[in-house]
Amino acid sequence: MERSLYREVKMNELKVRLLKESFSIHRLDPSRPIPTTVLGSPVFFVGRTADELSIVCRSDIPVLHARTEPNWACFKMEGPLDFGLTGIVARLSATLAEAKIPIFAISTFDTDYILVKQEDLFHAESALKEAGYLI
Repeated sequence: MERSLYREVKMNELKVRLLKESFSIHRLDPSRPIPTTVLGSPVFFVGRTADELSIVCRSDIPVLHARTEPNWACFKMEGPLDFGLTGIVARLSATLAEAKIPIFAISTFDTDYILVKQEDLFHAESALKEAGYLI
C-alpha cells in the first residue's frame, strides 16, 4: 500500500469523551459461556482466545466465576475514525505512559476506547488536556 493512503491524526482534531459509567475488566476460563447479564448490557466488550475469555462491562453487571479488576473509567475517541488514520492509540497511550498512568485499550470498527483506573482519572484527564486533546 502507498503511504499516501494513511494520515496521522492531529491531537486537536481528535475529540475524547469520558463515558459516565464505571467499568470492570473480567477474566474467565475460555470454556465459560458469555454471561447473559453481560449480553443484556448496552455497552460491553468481549475477547476470547484459547487462553482466556475477557469481558469489559459496566461495574454494576455481575460476572460470576471471574477474576475481576473493578473501577475503570473509559475515554471514547469520537468517531467514526477512518482506518487510514494512524497513531491514535499510540499517541494517547504515550501521553498517559509519560504521566505514569496504566491503560487498557480496546478498539472497535468505528473507534478506540482507553480505560484508566478511576483513581487515575483526574491525572489522566489533565495529561490529555495538557497534550492538546479536546475532552
